[in-house]
This record gives sequence, C-alpha cells and structure tokens, in this order.
Amino acid sequence: CMQIFIDTADLNEIREAYSWGIVDGVTTNPSLIKKAVDRRPGLSMRDYIRDICRSVEGPVSLEVKGVSTEQMVQEAEMLYERFNPVNGNVVVKVPVCTAMEDGQPLFEGIRAIKTLEGRGIPTNATLVMTAEQALMAAKAGATYASPFLGRVDDYLRTKLDIAFDKSDYYDPLCARHLEEQTWEEEASGAELYDRLMRSDISDNGIYSGVDLVDSIVTIYDAYGFDTQVIAASVRNARQAREVAEMGVDIATLPYHVIEDMLTHPKTLEGMQLFTRDVVPEYEELFE
Repeated sequence: CMQIFIDTADLNEIREAYSWGIVDGVTTNPSLIKKAVDRRPGLSMRDYIRDICRSVEGPVSLEVKGVSTEQMVQEAEMLYERFNPVNGNVVVKVPVCTAMEDGQPLFEGIRAIKTLEGRGIPTNATLVMTAEQALMAAKAGATYASPFLGRVDDYLRTKLDIAFDKSDYYDPLCARHLEEQTWEEEASGAELYDRLMRSDISDNGIYSGVDLVDSIVTIYDAYGFDTQVIAASVRNARQAREVAEMGVDIATLPYHVIEDMLTHPKTLEGMQLFTRDVVPEYEELFE
C-alpha cells in the first residue's frame, strides 16, 4: 500500500492529518520549520523539532546543511544523535548532488549517503531530478529517494514558455502530441529525425514529473533495490493518484493536496441526498 507522508512543519497540520489515520510520516525542510517556529514565540527550534518527532509514529526527514561529504556526515550524525532518541524515527535528508555550478564536486552527496548507510543512519536522497540520480542514490544505499516531480514540471513548462500556476496539472500526453505533429509533414527519414530531435520538449526523454517517478519505479523494480521512492513536490491530487497507479512506495503531500484527494462535487451532492433520505422511522433506530 502506498504510504502518505505530510510535507509540512506545521504541528497543527501534522497532528490533524495524523489523527485521520492515513498519514505515515513527515518530510520537512529548514525554511518550513523556521516559519512554523516563528508562529510559536518562546519555543526553540530544537524543542519544536522534538515535538514533530513525537507527533507521528513514522519517519521524520530532517535536512543537513553542508555541501561536502565530511560536513554532511557530521551534521547527519548530530541530527540523528540529537533527535532520533525522541521517538526513533529520524531520517536524514542528503542532497543527491551538492554542486551549484559547473566545476564543483558532483559526488559529495552520494559519498555521504554511502558513509551514513555504513553507519546505520537512514537517509533520504533529496533533490532528485533524474532517474539516473535515483539509480546512483540506490546504489549508494539510500533508504529513500525523493524525485521532485513538481519541480520537473516547472522546468519543462518554463522550457516551453508556458504560463502556469504551480498547482496546475501538467499533461505529458499534450507534450508528446506536440512532438508527434513534426511527423505529419512529408520529409525524408533523415529530415524527420533531425526535425524531431530539434523539437524535443522532454528532459532527456522524461516528459513530466510523473513520468520521472514511473522511470525510477521501473528501474528499482528491475534490480530489486531496497531504496523506497518518495514522490515529492506533488502539487495536486491528480499527480498523487498517478504515482499511486504506478506503485510508488510513498507520496509526500502538502496538507491541501491530502484534503483535495477526498473531495468531489458529486460526493458533496450525494451527502445532501444521503441525509435527506433519512426518514423518521430510520432515525428512531438510533434512539
């Protein structure tokens, strides 16, 4: 069964969602934690994180801040030693690649994940934007890999100069159809191939964030990797449904997306009829 993590640092949201009986863990980040702490004067960030760990019986992802292997390993050990004793559920988020510009080291995150795996500290390889990155994270022993499907959609829509709101669904079938239109004109095989390559609107063969998750799930299944896939940066209920259809291990969802997954106009209408159909004789059964 697909697990659902809630992607927030708001304790009220975490506790409310956990009370529904469907939330299995929490993912968060430093900026979300700071915003949440700022709304609770007098409470330290350290105590606030402890409260998050106590609030769920499932994994809680906390991030390192360094960019070198040595920094990330040291920070991961500190986070794990400081917060895991609270409820035994800390997972350390490590960027799969910490390079911020050309020429910087590429494998610091992978090395850190491998080192932490050897020391028994569970890791969440974060900022995964390609299936190739996810493959390397799994080979390094990451407990989880988090492809950011919403950010991949943003990248592809920006590449196409499409105006969008982040909550908008991006349909890869439309993108593929745009490419296929190139085939409809008469031309030689070489000309069609060249035209199609120049009109490629994918990201190295990936047509959406959901498409990326599908690719990673396929690779992991093919080789029996133990690394679990967390579909991250999910922006709407349709994306959550689509990653569930492909058998993703986990989806980490904002509070509003979890709410959207339970709503439908016909359900609202049905509830009106449902309550209207309760006749007095049936009501007496409950007295």
